[in-house]
Amino acid sequence: MSADLSGAPGGLAPAPGAAPRSRILLAQARAEVLSTLRNGEQLLLTLVIPLVLLVGLSHLPVDVAGHDPPIDVVAPGILALAVISTAFTGQAIATGFERRYGVLKLLGSTPLGRSGLLVAKTLGVVVVEIVQVLLITGVAYALGWQPVGSWPAAIALLLLGTAAFTSLGLLLAGTLRAEATLAVANGIYLLLLAVGGVVIPASRLPGALASVVSLLPSAALGQGLRDVLLDGQAFPVGPAVVLLVWAAVAGVLTSRTFRWS
Repeated sequence: MSADLSGAPGGLAPAPGAAPRSRILLAQARAEVLSTLRNGEQLLLTLVIPLVLLVGLSHLPVDVAGHDPPIDVVAPGILALAVISTAFTGQAIATGFERRYGVLKLLGSTPLGRSGLLVAKTLGVVVVEIVQVLLITGVAYALGWQPVGSWPAAIALLLLGTAAFTSLGLLLAGTLRAEATLAVANGIYLLLLAVGGVVIPASRLPGALASVVSLLPSAALGQGLRDVLLDGQAFPVGPAVVLLVWAAVAGVLTSRTFRWS
Protein backbone atom coordinates (compact mmCIF):
# COMPACT_ATOMS: atom_id res chain seq x y z
CA MET A 1 0.00 0.00 0.00
CA SER A 2 1.59 3.33 -1.07
CA ALA A 3 1.68 6.44 1.10
CA ASP A 4 -0.43 9.41 0.16
CA LEU A 5 1.96 12.35 -0.27
CA SER A 6 -0.50 14.75 -1.82
CA GLY A 7 -1.04 16.72 1.37
CA ALA A 8 2.48 16.57 2.76
CA PRO A 9 4.74 19.62 2.54
CA GLY A 10 7.13 19.10 -0.34
CA GLY A 11 5.09 16.12 -1.52
CA LEU A 12 5.05 14.67 -4.99
CA ALA A 13 1.55 15.71 -5.97
CA PRO A 14 1.45 17.51 -9.35
CA ALA A 15 0.70 21.23 -9.31
CA PRO A 16 -0.51 22.09 -12.81
CA GLY A 17 -0.63 25.66 -14.01
CA ALA A 18 1.54 28.30 -15.62
CA ALA A 19 4.56 29.72 -13.83
CA PRO A 20 4.25 33.24 -12.41
CA ARG A 21 4.27 35.83 -15.18
CA SER A 22 7.36 37.54 -13.77
CA ARG A 23 9.29 34.27 -14.00
CA ILE A 24 8.14 33.73 -17.59
CA LEU A 25 9.21 37.25 -18.56
CA LEU A 26 12.63 36.85 -16.96
CA ALA A 27 13.15 33.46 -18.61
CA GLN A 28 12.34 34.86 -22.04
CA ALA A 29 14.51 37.94 -21.42
CA ARG A 30 17.38 35.64 -20.45
CA ALA A 31 16.86 33.67 -23.67
CA GLU A 32 16.97 36.91 -25.68
CA VAL A 33 20.26 37.94 -24.04
CA LEU A 34 21.88 34.54 -24.54
CA SER A 35 20.75 34.47 -28.17
CA THR A 36 22.47 37.80 -28.77
CA LEU A 37 25.68 36.94 -26.95
CA ARG A 38 26.00 33.56 -28.68
CA ASN A 39 25.52 35.00 -32.16
CA GLY A 40 28.80 35.99 -33.81
CA GLU A 41 27.21 38.56 -36.12
CA GLN A 42 25.34 40.14 -33.21
CA LEU A 43 28.52 40.31 -31.13
CA LEU A 44 30.31 41.99 -34.03
CA LEU A 45 27.54 44.56 -34.28
CA THR A 46 26.97 45.22 -30.59
CA LEU A 47 30.46 44.95 -29.09
CA VAL A 48 33.31 44.62 -31.58
CA ILE A 49 32.45 47.49 -33.94
CA PRO A 50 31.75 50.05 -31.16
CA LEU A 51 34.95 49.13 -29.31
CA VAL A 52 37.08 49.24 -32.48
CA LEU A 53 35.63 52.64 -33.36
CA LEU A 54 36.18 53.87 -29.81
CA VAL A 55 39.87 52.99 -29.89
CA GLY A 56 40.42 54.15 -33.46
CA LEU A 57 38.60 57.48 -33.23
CA SER A 58 40.23 58.32 -29.89
CA HIS A 59 43.44 58.89 -31.88
CA LEU A 60 41.93 61.48 -34.21
CA PRO A 61 43.88 64.74 -34.54
CA VAL A 62 42.62 67.37 -32.12
CA ASP A 63 41.69 69.77 -34.95
CA VAL A 64 39.48 67.05 -36.50
CA ALA A 65 37.84 65.95 -33.24
CA GLY A 66 37.34 69.54 -32.11
CA HIS A 67 38.35 68.73 -28.55
CA ASP A 68 41.45 67.80 -26.60
CA PRO A 69 41.59 64.92 -25.77
CA PRO A 70 39.45 63.48 -28.61
CA ILE A 71 38.21 60.62 -26.39
CA ASP A 72 36.00 63.10 -24.50
CA VAL A 73 34.00 63.72 -27.68
CA VAL A 74 34.21 60.19 -29.05
CA ALA A 75 33.08 58.21 -25.99
CA PRO A 76 29.55 59.71 -25.68
CA GLY A 77 29.00 59.13 -29.39
CA ILE A 78 30.07 55.50 -29.12
CA LEU A 79 27.64 55.00 -26.23
CA ALA A 80 24.89 56.32 -28.50
CA LEU A 81 26.07 54.01 -31.29
CA ALA A 82 25.88 51.05 -28.92
CA VAL A 83 22.21 51.77 -28.26
CA ILE A 84 21.49 52.02 -31.99
CA SER A 85 23.32 48.77 -32.75
CA THR A 86 21.41 46.78 -30.13
CA ALA A 87 17.98 48.43 -29.83
CA PHE A 88 17.54 49.14 -33.54
CA THR A 89 19.72 47.10 -35.89
CA GLY A 90 20.14 43.92 -33.84
CA GLN A 91 16.54 43.95 -32.62
CA ALA A 92 15.12 44.56 -36.08
CA ILE A 93 17.12 41.77 -37.73
CA ALA A 94 16.50 39.19 -35.00
CA THR A 95 12.77 39.94 -34.78
CA GLY A 96 12.40 40.00 -38.55
CA PHE A 97 13.78 36.49 -38.94
CA GLU A 98 11.80 35.24 -35.92
CA ARG A 99 8.66 36.49 -37.66
CA ARG A 100 9.68 34.78 -40.90
CA TYR A 101 10.24 31.39 -39.22
CA GLY A 102 7.05 31.56 -37.15
CA VAL A 103 8.81 31.97 -33.79
CA LEU A 104 6.95 35.17 -32.94
CA LYS A 105 3.55 33.64 -33.62
CA LEU A 106 4.44 30.57 -31.54
CA LEU A 107 5.75 32.54 -28.56
CA GLY A 108 2.81 34.91 -28.75
CA SER A 109 0.44 31.99 -28.25
CA THR A 110 2.16 30.82 -25.04
CA PRO A 111 1.30 32.09 -21.53
CA LEU A 112 3.93 34.76 -22.18
CA GLY A 113 1.53 36.46 -24.61
CA ARG A 114 2.35 39.00 -27.27
CA SER A 115 2.69 41.93 -24.88
CA GLY A 116 4.87 39.84 -22.60
CA LEU A 117 7.11 38.89 -25.50
CA LEU A 118 7.65 42.54 -26.39
CA VAL A 119 8.44 43.35 -22.75
CA ALA A 120 10.90 40.46 -22.57
CA LYS A 121 12.60 41.60 -25.78
CA THR A 122 12.96 45.11 -24.37
CA LEU A 123 14.40 43.75 -21.12
CA GLY A 124 16.87 41.68 -23.15
CA VAL A 125 17.95 44.79 -25.04
CA VAL A 126 18.50 46.70 -21.79
CA VAL A 127 20.64 43.90 -20.32
CA VAL A 128 22.83 43.76 -23.45
CA GLU A 129 23.15 47.55 -23.34
CA ILE A 130 24.32 47.37 -19.72
CA VAL A 131 27.11 45.04 -20.84
CA GLN A 132 27.95 47.42 -23.70
CA VAL A 133 28.02 50.50 -21.46
CA LEU A 134 30.26 48.81 -18.89
CA LEU A 135 32.75 47.66 -21.53
CA ILE A 136 32.76 50.93 -23.47
CA THR A 137 33.15 53.11 -20.39
CA GLY A 138 35.87 50.83 -19.02
CA VAL A 139 37.90 51.05 -22.25
CA ALA A 140 37.20 54.80 -22.54
CA TYR A 141 38.47 55.44 -19.02
CA ALA A 142 41.60 53.44 -19.86
CA LEU A 143 42.07 55.72 -22.90
CA GLY A 144 41.91 58.81 -20.69
CA TRP A 145 38.22 59.73 -20.79
CA GLN A 146 37.16 62.19 -18.10
CA PRO A 147 33.37 62.71 -18.17
CA VAL A 148 32.24 65.74 -16.20
CA GLY A 149 28.44 65.49 -16.14
CA SER A 150 25.74 63.54 -14.35
CA TRP A 151 25.59 59.79 -14.98
CA PRO A 152 21.90 59.59 -13.92
CA ALA A 153 21.08 62.14 -16.64
CA ALA A 154 23.14 60.15 -19.16
CA ILE A 155 21.36 56.93 -18.19
CA ALA A 156 17.98 58.64 -18.61
CA LEU A 157 18.99 59.65 -22.14
CA LEU A 158 20.19 56.12 -22.89
CA LEU A 159 16.80 54.76 -21.79
CA LEU A 160 14.95 57.30 -23.94
CA GLY A 161 17.16 56.34 -26.86
CA THR A 162 16.46 52.67 -26.19
CA ALA A 163 12.70 53.32 -26.26
CA ALA A 164 12.94 55.26 -29.53
CA PHE A 165 15.21 52.82 -31.36
CA THR A 166 13.48 49.69 -30.07
CA SER A 167 10.18 51.03 -31.40
CA LEU A 168 11.81 51.86 -34.73
CA GLY A 169 13.45 48.44 -34.93
CA LEU A 170 10.17 46.64 -34.25
CA LEU A 171 8.40 48.88 -36.76
CA LEU A 172 10.89 47.78 -39.40
CA ALA A 173 10.77 44.09 -38.42
CA GLY A 174 6.97 43.99 -38.31
CA THR A 175 6.36 45.46 -41.73
CA LEU A 176 9.16 44.28 -44.06
CA ARG A 177 10.28 40.83 -45.16
CA ALA A 178 13.20 39.42 -43.18
CA GLU A 179 15.71 39.86 -46.02
CA ALA A 180 14.58 43.44 -46.58
CA THR A 181 14.80 44.13 -42.85
CA LEU A 182 18.37 42.83 -42.83
CA ALA A 183 19.41 45.08 -45.70
CA VAL A 184 17.53 48.19 -44.56
CA ALA A 185 18.59 47.91 -40.89
CA ASN A 186 22.27 47.54 -41.79
CA GLY A 187 22.03 50.34 -44.35
CA ILE A 188 20.43 52.73 -41.85
CA TYR A 189 23.04 51.78 -39.24
CA LEU A 190 25.90 52.69 -41.58
CA LEU A 191 24.14 55.88 -42.68
CA LEU A 192 23.56 57.02 -39.11
CA LEU A 193 27.15 56.19 -38.20
CA ALA A 194 28.45 58.31 -41.09
CA VAL A 195 26.13 61.34 -41.10
CA GLY A 196 23.57 60.72 -38.36
CA GLY A 197 25.10 62.99 -35.74
CA VAL A 198 26.17 60.04 -33.59
CA VAL A 199 29.95 60.30 -33.49
CA ILE A 200 30.31 63.42 -35.64
CA PRO A 201 28.08 66.15 -34.12
CA ALA A 202 25.36 67.45 -36.44
CA SER A 203 26.73 70.98 -35.94
CA ARG A 204 29.90 69.98 -37.81
CA LEU A 205 27.93 68.94 -40.92
CA PRO A 206 27.07 71.32 -43.80
CA GLY A 207 24.32 73.83 -42.94
CA ALA A 208 21.22 72.34 -44.60
CA LEU A 209 22.22 68.78 -43.70
CA ALA A 210 22.93 69.80 -40.10
CA SER A 211 19.39 71.15 -39.69
CA VAL A 212 17.83 67.91 -40.89
CA VAL A 213 20.19 65.59 -39.03
CA SER A 214 19.66 67.43 -35.73
CA LEU A 215 16.04 66.19 -35.75
CA LEU A 216 17.03 62.52 -36.01
CA PRO A 217 16.98 60.34 -32.87
CA SER A 218 20.61 59.39 -33.51
CA ALA A 219 21.74 63.01 -33.41
CA ALA A 220 19.54 63.74 -30.39
CA LEU A 221 21.03 60.83 -28.44
CA GLY A 222 24.61 61.57 -29.45
CA GLN A 223 24.33 65.30 -28.78
CA GLY A 224 22.42 64.78 -25.55
CA LEU A 225 25.13 62.52 -24.18
CA ARG A 226 27.82 65.01 -25.22
CA ASP A 227 25.86 67.83 -23.58
CA VAL A 228 25.85 65.89 -20.32
CA LEU A 229 29.17 64.03 -20.26
CA LEU A 230 31.32 66.57 -22.13
CA ASP A 231 29.75 69.94 -21.35
CA GLY A 232 28.34 69.11 -17.93
CA GLN A 233 24.72 70.13 -18.60
CA ALA A 234 22.22 69.01 -15.97
CA PHE A 235 19.77 67.59 -18.50
CA PRO A 236 19.44 68.53 -22.20
CA VAL A 237 15.72 69.09 -22.71
CA GLY A 238 15.86 69.53 -26.50
CA PRO A 239 17.43 66.15 -27.31
CA ALA A 240 15.19 64.46 -24.74
CA VAL A 241 12.06 65.88 -26.41
CA VAL A 242 13.24 64.70 -29.83
CA LEU A 243 13.77 61.17 -28.48
CA LEU A 244 10.37 61.18 -26.77
CA VAL A 245 8.61 62.24 -29.96
CA TRP A 246 10.35 59.53 -32.01
CA ALA A 247 9.55 56.90 -29.37
CA ALA A 248 5.89 57.91 -29.21
CA VAL A 249 5.34 58.11 -32.97
CA ALA A 250 7.22 54.89 -33.71
CA GLY A 251 5.44 53.12 -30.86
CA VAL A 252 1.99 54.07 -32.18
CA LEU A 253 2.90 53.08 -35.74
CA THR A 254 4.33 49.77 -34.55
CA SER A 255 1.22 48.90 -32.56
CA ARG A 256 -0.95 49.54 -35.64
CA THR A 257 1.16 47.91 -38.35
CA PHE A 258 3.16 45.11 -36.70
CA ARG A 259 2.49 41.69 -38.26
CA TRP A 260 3.24 38.60 -36.18
CA SER A 261 3.51 36.24 -39.14
